[in-house]
Amino acid sequence: MRVEAGFSAVDDGFDLHFAGRLVLRHRSDAPVLTSARGKASVKMYRGNFQIDDAPEDAMIPLDCVVSADGVTLSSGDVAVARIALDGHRLAVALLCPGHDRITLRWHAEPGEAAWGGGEQMSYLALNGRRFPMWTSEPGVGRDKTTALTQAMDRDGIAGGDYYHTNYPQPTLLTSRWLAIHLDAACYSVIDCSDPTVHAFEVWKNEAAFELFAADGPLELVGQLSSRFGRQPPLPDWAIGGAIVGLKDGARSFERLDDFIKAGAAVSGLWCEDWAGIRQTSFGRRLFWDWRRDNQRFPDLPQRIATLEARGIRFLAYANPYLCNDGILYEEALEGGHFCLKQDSDEVYLVDFGEFDCGVLDFTRPETRDWFAEKVLGREMLDIGISGWMADFGEYLPTDVRLADSSDPMEAHNRWPVLWAEVNAQAVESRGKTGDAVFFMRAGFSGVQAHCPLLWAGDQSVDFTRHDGIGTVITAALSSGLVGNAYSHADCGGYTSILGNIRTVELMERWCELAAFAPVMRSHEGNRPDDNLQYDSTPELLAYFARWSRVHAHLAPYVRHLCDEALEFGLPAQRPLFLHYADDATLYAVQDQYLYGADLLVAPVIEEGATAREVILPGEGEWVHAFTGATYAAGTHTVAAPIGTPPVFYRPDSAFADLFAGLRAL
Repeated sequence: MRVEAGFSAVDDGFDLHFAGRLVLRHRSDAPVLTSARGKASVKMYRGNFQIDDAPEDAMIPLDCVVSADGVTLSSGDVAVARIALDGHRLAVALLCPGHDRITLRWHAEPGEAAWGGGEQMSYLALNGRRFPMWTSEPGVGRDKTTALTQAMDRDGIAGGDYYHTNYPQPTLLTSRWLAIHLDAACYSVIDCSDPTVHAFEVWKNEAAFELFAADGPLELVGQLSSRFGRQPPLPDWAIGGAIVGLKDGARSFERLDDFIKAGAAVSGLWCEDWAGIRQTSFGRRLFWDWRRDNQRFPDLPQRIATLEARGIRFLAYANPYLCNDGILYEEALEGGHFCLKQDSDEVYLVDFGEFDCGVLDFTRPETRDWFAEKVLGREMLDIGISGWMADFGEYLPTDVRLADSSDPMEAHNRWPVLWAEVNAQAVESRGKTGDAVFFMRAGFSGVQAHCPLLWAGDQSVDFTRHDGIGTVITAALSSGLVGNAYSHADCGGYTSILGNIRTVELMERWCELAAFAPVMRSHEGNRPDDNLQYDSTPELLAYFARWSRVHAHLAPYVRHLCDEALEFGLPAQRPLFLHYADDATLYAVQDQYLYGADLLVAPVIEEGATAREVILPGEGEWVHAFTGATYAAGTHTVAAPIGTPPVFYRPDSAFADLFAGLRAL
């Protein structure tokens, strides 16, 4: 697309056009910018943040002087801000001394849909709401009207809200096929509450925005994927069967054999407890000293080699913190690898829930090298571990002292990206890029270039609207729009607390959903002894086995999706509008998705439902993958008993025979 851009003066202000689109419109009755002096308050408890601001000395400049390369905004005789465009990059600089709050209001057309914000759990379309861009724990419940969220808020501001996310990203896409990206890591807000503007609030005295435009959403998503970096294709082993998550020490190997005997297609065994267990009031946590626990896992390298000879990989767990009662803590302390207190050379310890940890200072190249080599390299990759959950990354406090002297308020959002870089460095150092797979929940702009696979975080073990099974669909679709090709979730959910435990129905419905993601991986949850597991009963084990075979059966199609991701930057799981952009009724659909262009998945995510409404977009016919029934395009109420989720394919697809084979599984 030819990009034409420039400012133009009008009688009462100015316009800025980009690629034939009006993007900024300044008038005396609708100013484009506000400047202020911020007064922030930040409270953190175990990765949950409460952030407030009381801005002072706000100025709303109404006067403007337009030149060929930009605009100067002023209030009377006081110059307030300068806005300049260079190619596709818009720079905003405040001119008032001490001002460090920018609100820039981008023009929105009537009915213009907006998406983005990184990985959002509650809403795919952002219209009508504000979304702070700050990586954190997403919270438990995430709905202020529920008793669970209220109880968690009372116990450490841990309930969360609709906008809390592990992976924010200040990137906005609109249905004019325009994208706006804030190229900054500071605290910011995407505010779509006013239908006439899409506002960005930026906690800094300058901001750079990157503009992208395309003829349609496929090209626009591809541009963003190129901007942030494309992931390597997933290896065959990761897509060729289920990864079974068990944290039962050496007994996990015996239990895995039960899955195989039940007919499960197994590609991996994931034992997050490889480094040991710590029991807390929250549940069965891990011992955060990233070395194998020889008592819990005797002869682990040999066991891993034996598994791999059977075509099964072994996966583990790590995060960027070290408990202060572990052995690696002492080595890291001696090497100067921890973040420090601001007023002393003491290590800044963070409470992670009944144990304290040092935060590794990844602004130091020596620390990045040490962790990549010592922990991820020697302790993990060198004994045959093929993948791991690279957990956390959201907890950097805002009052630490960093080796590079950077402001922790700005470093906080960069932390997940640095963490991803360390993991990718370790994998590359062993020549394992594209074979070893680590998966992350935390992220920010640029994580795409380093992290090969996302997972949706710690959903509650239920069907709730804002924290249950359905949120993993929204997570995959929203993150896919900003350049993340591959996402998956803990099959069965994770967070069980205050009496909230798994049901058979939830376990079954989660299998049906997980089979239609690039990677299918189960999790025992934070309280495995209180909850059903997939090997708790023969019936559940058989159910998991069946859907693992469905997942494995689709591997040739997933390989095709990997090829598309690499070539075009398209995610595997896609919002309906990505291929049917002319239908505005699809813009907010987030409870079903296209798996590639040829498969449509409408999981049952409502408790007790045995049917659901399904939108079959476009024209022509769709075929139900499990009944063989043919449906015309349109909206239908489709029967969906346990075991027969609504999944449809195009009869003219090159993979139609493969999809038809699902009926035999």
